[in-house]
Amino acid sequence: MKKPSAPADGPRGAALPERIDISTDRALDKWCRQLDVTHDQLREAVRAVGSRASDIEWHLKAGRGTPLASVRKAGASA
Repeated sequence: MKKPSAPADGPRGAALPERIDISTDRALDKWCRQLDVTHDQLREAVRAVGSRASDIEWHLKAGRGTPLASVRKAGASA
């Protein structure tokens, strides 16, 4: 049986859902706040890597100058 995931509107640091939906202004605003990025940054990330939350988070961290080795290491444990 699959465990329920954390609510998408949960506190910062809560587990992200598998996919990020930015099809509405409300959803886009919510994800931009949660990921601390601009609308343009989030749209670019979705265009670059798709809607998978872990890929978007990795892409955004890499774009902020976070060393890729540490981003990959952190992603491997998730």
